[in-house]
Amino acid sequence: MNKFKKIKKNRTVFGRIFVVAAALITYIMVFVVYYDKQAYERMINVLFDCGVDVMCAMIAAALYFGCMKQEGDWAKSFRMLNVCVSAGLAVNFLFWYTSGVPELRTFNLILVMISKLLDLGMIYHFYRYMERTLGFEGKLFNIAEKLIPILLILENLVILSNIFYPVTFQIDNAGIYKATSLSTLEDIYLIITSVITAILIIRSENPVSQKVAGMAFICLPLLNYVTVGGEFGNGSQYGMILVSLIIMYSIIFSAKSSKLAATESELNMATQIQASMLPSIFPAFPQREEFDLYASMDPAKEVGGDFYDFFMIDDDHLGIVIADVSGKGVPAALFMMISKTIVQNFAMLGISAAEVLTRANNAICAQNKMKMFVTTWIGILQLSTGKMNCASAGHEYPAIYHDGRFELYKDKRKIALGAMKNRQYIDYEIQLFKDDKLFVYTDGVPEATNANDELFGNDRMIEALNIKPEVTPKEILATVRASVDEFVGNAVQFDDLTMVCLEYRGCS
Repeated sequence: MNKFKKIKKNRTVFGRIFVVAAALITYIMVFVVYYDKQAYERMINVLFDCGVDVMCAMIAAALYFGCMKQEGDWAKSFRMLNVCVSAGLAVNFLFWYTSGVPELRTFNLILVMISKLLDLGMIYHFYRYMERTLGFEGKLFNIAEKLIPILLILENLVILSNIFYPVTFQIDNAGIYKATSLSTLEDIYLIITSVITAILIIRSENPVSQKVAGMAFICLPLLNYVTVGGEFGNGSQYGMILVSLIIMYSIIFSAKSSKLAATESELNMATQIQASMLPSIFPAFPQREEFDLYASMDPAKEVGGDFYDFFMIDDDHLGIVIADVSGKGVPAALFMMISKTIVQNFAMLGISAAEVLTRANNAICAQNKMKMFVTTWIGILQLSTGKMNCASAGHEYPAIYHDGRFELYKDKRKIALGAMKNRQYIDYEIQLFKDDKLFVYTDGVPEATNANDELFGNDRMIEALNIKPEVTPKEILATVRASVDEFVGNAVQFDDLTMVCLEYRGCS
């Protein structure tokens, strides 16, 4: 994991360096050409070309930095597209300056090879960017997914073959580029990919503005070439390409931002709904002196799959439930709310903890088309005696505070709810005495991971519980959370983190 993060970070740094270097190389070449006396007669064209090229380099750098913080496959494709364009700009400018110098024939050959390979990369990443932002689908898309990579490999082989023999082009002894009669082989991939992409853009179910933005990358450079005819060099062509990139980025990203904003609003509402489903008023039962209780749930995403619950079954029995749904996000949250309701409904019947899980499992399996499951622990405490009837459906071991110290209680765990119907669960009994405590949690606590991919683990959790085990349940949860946060540091929270602590004060 760390190696992947390091590679990703280095790729980002290298991308920044490359784009800025492309801009600097182009800018430096302006002065090289400007002060070259042999180029004096071409000074007007030089000034024009250099001005366009410098502008293009600055646009390339601005575009790259503009999408640096964006995430997702589309952002990666756009960054790579921009790198290909900026690299092609620098390479073509260098070739324009060194062309016709016999001593640089080999160097020119290398520049042309790089330029042609960058063109292939540019059109490929344009296709990927459109596919990931506009959502291509259908038979033509299925064909393109197989055809375009094959053509890309073949075109690369054609271009690389020029190292050994002038198949599609050559650099003559005077250092001048000359195309052969087979030069059209180099255009097959570009033409087919561009045409297929254009058709897919037009047929995609997206607003007209996004389709126009995508087509600009194909149409603007083509229009520029037809009207100008390459008279002002490659700088003008790349100028059109970068303008089209600006159009694509501005329109498509703006549309995606609006959708993301709407989604974020819906997620915020879902978060509020989920929070309202969990008991959140503490002290929970201020009129009851037999116990103190506190709970917390911190989702890894906007909404999570963990849940806890506590409720009075009758005047002498308190029910406590904690559970962890498979998966994350909205699907897990929906499954969580269904599971919570089912478990509580059966618990309120006054049956044993094992029978609650057995009936809840059958009810969840009957409507579980998504094949999700939920690990669950339930305890039913008799307040008058301190006896707690418990059962576990694949959940984490509870921790019990007795005689001044927390220890794990390794209970009998059965399969998670929803995994297999018609399963029988077994219960067990815990005897709580005055001032004893019960701590239950989801795997987000022991499986919290730091930047070195180390797990927090049960041992560290028990150590955290025993820092000040005599304090209130609320303070115990705060201590554990502080220990987890200190261990994890700046690493991302990958799992929901849910905890419940009960202190039994006895029956007066």
